Amino acid sequence: MGLIDYFRSAAGPNKGSASVAKERLRILVAHDRAARDRPFYLPKLQEEIVAVIRKYVAVDNDAVSVNYEQEDSQEILEVNIVLPESPP
Repeated sequence: MGLIDYFRSAAGPNKGSASVAKERLRILVAHDRAARDRPFYLPKLQEEIVAVIRKYVAVDNDAVSVNYEQEDSQEILEVNIVLPESPP
């Protein structure tokens, strides 16, 4: 056994490109299914929330995250906004 073979065996079983591609596809499908269950108005709602906040504070689009969850008979909309630091 060569030195390279030793490190390959120490890292675990060698995953082929097919198994890596399959795992990536699973992640993409799961993400797509999660996005499909969201209400259609969520992106527009996020834009409007940011527009209202920008009237008072300069906020980037990247500073806002909107999460939607549905549990039994409840719908939960969580809005997280990172506000810029105010000068002292």
